[in-house]
Formats: sequence, structure tokens, C-alpha cells
Amino acid sequence: MICKIMSMANQKGGVGKTTTAINLSASLAAAEKKTLLIDCDPQGNATSGMGIDDAAIRDKNLYHCLIQNRPLREVIVGTQISHLDLVPANQDLVGIELEFISLEEREKRLRNLLRDLKTAYDYILIDCPPSLGFLTLNALVASDYLVVPLQCEYFAMEGLGHLLKTMGLIRNRLNPTLTLGGILLTMYDTRNLLSRRVSEEVRGHFGNLVFRTVIPRNVRLSESPSHGLPIILYDIRSRGAVSYMELAREILSNGRI
Repeated sequence: MICKIMSMANQKGGVGKTTTAINLSASLAAAEKKTLLIDCDPQGNATSGMGIDDAAIRDKNLYHCLIQNRPLREVIVGTQISHLDLVPANQDLVGIELEFISLEEREKRLRNLLRDLKTAYDYILIDCPPSLGFLTLNALVASDYLVVPLQCEYFAMEGLGHLLKTMGLIRNRLNPTLTLGGILLTMYDTRNLLSRRVSEEVRGHFGNLVFRTVIPRNVRLSESPSHGLPIILYDIRSRGAVSYMELAREILSNGRI
């Protein structure tokens, strides 16, 4: 199987990027696909959400690879799920955009680092920060697919056009194979008329580029990161767990990703 690299990106915060990165990677690993999750966000929420202690990665995280050219293999840590590894991150990434300025081929740092890992994994998922800066740019240049989590709330599509325009610029100049893998509707509330309207509007505009699977607003799903567990370990019977396992099945079966 050829390794497929996906970035979870949306410059709006609080849309479910990290939740999706953690739980989709865990669900793909549960399907026995060798998976690597890369935390590319200075907040390090994917790292803490996988139960990795910051003290353990202080001298071995994504920052040291991007700036010091350490191989990713040296910072990869295992997780509580078989077939799932993590490249951790922490606040070391906060000032990295200033450090990038003096580096050659700064937009391609992550892509170059990933070359040696493609034969080791079936899927590589990148959790991007809520911005369109150099970290997100590096992720998109390194990726085959862009997955856009979109919350079913007011102003949901605000900024989406800018993100897709940025994707087009990257395709033209830096990564011609980058493809929109899909738009994922998150925080869907069946009792809420607004959720249904947002879903209809997005599907009407983007058609089959929107995943069939919808991620519901779910208390157990929002609790799981504070316990350092993906939802399939925290509560596999919850609606959130069922939805992310269904999303993994859709990705594995639809041929688009």
C-alpha cells in the first residue's frame, strides 16, 4: 500500500481539527493500518490528547527535526494503540516562524523529513495549527490530501474560501499533487435546526467532496482528551467513537483517499 499523507487544517480554531487528527488516526490504526500522527501545533494538544507527558518529549519533538534537521525517527514515540505512533510537539514551536525565515527551502522542511518514513506507514496524519502560517504551509506542501473539519455552527464557512484559495496557490507553486480529500462536518447536533441548515448548505455547495460521515456533538468525545485517550479507548460505545470508526471505514473504502 502506498503511504497517504493527510493534513487536518482550518484556520478557524475550535472546529475539531485535533479531535479528528487523534481519533481518525486511532481508528485507522484499529483497522490495522500502520499510522503516524504528527502534532504540528504549538499548543501540543494532539500530544497531550494521546497521553504523552511534556517532560518526556522536551528534548525530542517536532521542533528539533524542523530546525536542527534531526530525523523524525529519533523523536517518534509509541502510543497506547497498536499500529499508531506519534511525532510530538510542544510550545517549542511557538517562535518557529521567525526561525524559519533564515532557512533554505523552508516550505519543504517537513516534506523532506517525511521521505524516509513513507515506506514505514500506510497513513500519516498531520494536525495543523489554527492559522495559515509556515507550519500549516509545511504540512500542506508535505501532504497528498487536505481534510477540512467544519463545525455545524454559524459562520461555519467563513474562511473556507481563503483556505481553498491557499490550497490552490500551493498546488500551483509547491505541491501539484495536493488534493482536497474531503470536508468533514463536526459538532453536529440533530436537535439543532442550524446544524441541519449548515449541513445542507455545505453539501449543496461541495457535493460529494463532503464526507458522508458526520461527527456529532458528544460529551464523551469532548472529555476524552483530558484523560489522554482517543475516544475508542475512553468509550468505544459512544456516538463519537462510532462516528470516527465509520469515518475510517469511509476513507478506507471510498478510494478518494
